[in-house]
Amino acid sequence: MIRYEIEGGHLPVVICYPQAGETLCTESGAMSWMSPNMQMNTTSGGSIKKVLGRMFSGESLFLNEYTALGGGGMIAFASSLPGSIIPFEVTPGNGIIVQKRGFLAMEKGLELSVYFQKKMGKGFFGGEGFIMQMVRGSGMIFLEIDGHCKEYTLGVGESIVIDTGYLAAMTETCTMDVETVKGAKNIFFGGEGLFHTRVTGPGKVWLQSMPLVQTAQALTPYLNINNDNDGGGSGINIRLGD
Repeated sequence: MIRYEIEGGHLPVVICYPQAGETLCTESGAMSWMSPNMQMNTTSGGSIKKVLGRMFSGESLFLNEYTALGGGGMIAFASSLPGSIIPFEVTPGNGIIVQKRGFLAMEKGLELSVYFQKKMGKGFFGGEGFIMQMVRGSGMIFLEIDGHCKEYTLGVGESIVIDTGYLAAMTETCTMDVETVKGAKNIFFGGEGLFHTRVTGPGKVWLQSMPLVQTAQALTPYLNINNDNDGGGSGINIRLGD
């Protein structure tokens, strides 16, 4: 298993120390800094099907591979937004299902593919998106989580109900279903939307405290984007208070 360190609190970075010949893969632009002996190679990562799958799941069309040459190396990948970086060791039969844009970096040899929900309603109404990502194989993967990450281990038949967008990842042994909020008063005045997501074990589930979509919606009332039709440019005004 590759040696790594995660630093930075809620502005995290994972620093990896591959041995000679070991390779890490990441999407375009995710590398933050590295030792001079790390060799970069841009690849499609496989077939056209895999390339299109990454596109539909919100990732880059191409992957960058970084290989340590002539000895041990060092390479760092920083989170793109405030949040958490979680490591997960993928083993045969113990893959992980991840939200869109959750992939940060992984060891070469892991397979990143599209995971389609079995029921259409799960994707359109569950808040996790119709397409998620499945990671299988053998090796370490590092995931980006929006805000604080809370991990739960679910037993057989044990479940947890999650509001829209707060599900970050779950092991492939878990199952996911979408439930309609019961009661007209709860739907119209409860402020929780029409649907909840239920994840049932056995397996692990990772929840995030600050989903990007909800954060953007919360900030929208305080942002006033001005477009200058006279060609003078545009700007963003931040309104504090009423």
